[in-house]
Amino acid sequence: MSGLRARQKADRHRRIIEAAAELFREAGYEGAKIEAIATQAEVSVGTIYNYYENKGDILGAIVSLEVNEVLNAGQGVVARPPANVGDALDTLIGIYIEHSLHYLSKEMWRQAMAISTQLPDSPFGQAYTALDRALTEQIRALIARLQALGLVRQDIDGAALGELIFNNMNMMFIEFVKRDAARIPELRAAIRRQNRILVAAIGV
Repeated sequence: MSGLRARQKADRHRRIIEAAAELFREAGYEGAKIEAIATQAEVSVGTIYNYYENKGDILGAIVSLEVNEVLNAGQGVVARPPANVGDALDTLIGIYIEHSLHYLSKEMWRQAMAISTQLPDSPFGQAYTALDRALTEQIRALIARLQALGLVRQDIDGAALGELIFNNMNMMFIEFVKRDAARIPELRAAIRRQNRILVAAIGV
């Protein structure tokens, strides 16, 4: 019976997240109402408030879903990276960037970034920071793997390099999110161009 309850709870979570993501895109974060999310998810308003305190918590859950999916996809790259350092970085970062607008619109990302900046000590802010840290750790893990394969110089501080790559990518992603006209291929190309300088410096 407990297994059935867990599946039912997971299904309600999924329906709420999917409904919220769709309504946030259609009506905007501010325009989407909890009542409309409940109706579309086929749950009661009370059920939503059993799981989430407010719309910000729902948005946080969507961000978590987004990031955790790319982290799971990135595990395969870390385990079996391309034999070229530039290709390895491009493949991992490509997973992050290409998936970034799957659940969230740019407006939703802007809202999430604003909440995390304005309320850094809130559960949302702490969770957002933890997700950024997890992405950083995965890039660091890729660098360590490339060093173990003899593709990246051993004297390189891999941890610092991973932080540098993430921080640069993150700043460029923020700029991408700020401009509605910006497109993913342009962002990929810009990140690739800047990473070439690093690749030339760290390769064996």
